Amino acid sequence: MGSESGAGALPGAGSAPAAAPRRSDATRGAILTAARERFAADGYERATIRAIAKDAHIDPSMVMRYYGSKEGLFAAVLDVDLRLPDPAALDPADVGRVLVGHFLDLWEENEVLTAMLRVGVTNQAGAERMQSIFRDQLAPVARRACPDPEQAPARAALCASQLLGLALARYILRLPPAVALHREEIIAWLGPTVQRYLTAPHP
Repeated sequence: MGSESGAGALPGAGSAPAAAPRRSDATRGAILTAARERFAADGYERATIRAIAKDAHIDPSMVMRYYGSKEGLFAAVLDVDLRLPDPAALDPADVGRVLVGHFLDLWEENEVLTAMLRVGVTNQAGAERMQSIFRDQLAPVARRACPDPEQAPARAALCASQLLGLALARYILRLPPAVALHREEIIAWLGPTVQRYLTAPHP
């Protein structure tokens, strides 16, 4: 007696298998999370690949496989895209409010930025990386909004002083009055200050 056609076939045979999450992505994510916390807690010099691997529950050789060295891992930890709005799409008259709201959303949604700030205030290499991120990514916005493009670097630095100061007070030091402020209150307080830094005439 012949077997029925298709008997014993696997369910869904002939269809493309569903894509499985890549194990390497999960491993990279675990390494980066552990490294951010370790660099922030211990500083660059004291943090070790072995300690980071232990925190990530993997073998140290895996860290080296993905990042090559502690220097390479540190660079990856601080590789942050601020996802700023397209400068050409910004209304110069509203740029202060938009920037403060954007950074609030970033700090609230992305623990990477908070960890990066902790590294930046405790480590010279981290501070230099923070400087380059804000210089390269915030300066085009300042250049678009300010009355004199030559003043863009100084104006961007003044904006960064407000935005990073807010993050330090609210998310790192967690000063109770700063933590208690609602989003719209912060935008109402800081938006005009950032706006003035970007668009007011040079004093």
